Amino acid sequence: MADPRGRTERTVRSSDGGGAPGATELILRHTNRERIVHWAVAVAFVFLFLSGLALFHPFFFWLSSLFGGGQLMRFIHPLAGVALVLVFYPYAAQVWTDNRWLTADRDWVANMFSYMRKEHHPGDTGKYNAGQKLMFWSMVPIIAVLLLTGVLMWQPWFAPAFPAGLRRAAGLVHATCAFVMFVGVGVHVYAAYWTKGAIKSMVRGTVTRAWARYHHPAWYRELTERKET
Repeated sequence: MADPRGRTERTVRSSDGGGAPGATELILRHTNRERIVHWAVAVAFVFLFLSGLALFHPFFFWLSSLFGGGQLMRFIHPLAGVALVLVFYPYAAQVWTDNRWLTADRDWVANMFSYMRKEHHPGDTGKYNAGQKLMFWSMVPIIAVLLLTGVLMWQPWFAPAFPAGLRRAAGLVHATCAFVMFVGVGVHVYAAYWTKGAIKSMVRGTVTRAWARYHHPAWYRELTERKET
């Protein structure tokens, strides 16, 4: 059944031959579009971070050889930044409701270390947990700041229109935001690796009922109630 936001949640039978729905039955967690956008953002970020690192300091300039040399890398880097913006924000506009901060998210944050040790389990987590939401809401302003400061430094098109002091300040802010995003993405990747089944769900799009019920119980209840209606 399609939800009001236009996304469709559907059930996919597991290949174990069982007829009755059970814990191993697969349900859709991420649509094809969501997965394509996710991996497109990931690829763009890796390129932007490595090429930005090469541009940031001569010590890292050897990384430019990965992208066809310094001249080509300097040309592609800002274009990749624009592409990231064009891909990320339309997607963010569609999923922001699933990322709204709820009371259950405060409980997740307060007990996240106990949760990692499997000593505590928040029982009302929605489609995205608090860690995923923090990542989402940090990316929304950071990508905008990276775009703005990047335009101020974009040679030879826009940078000459701005004073040198402003360009230097933009460079500092740009590098700081890039580092903050790097740390956030690193934590995100580690958490996805630690949560068995999370990476597979972003590759295949599906999770088992048992996984959904354990990690995102409120989302699972919503799916179950929607299916019954």
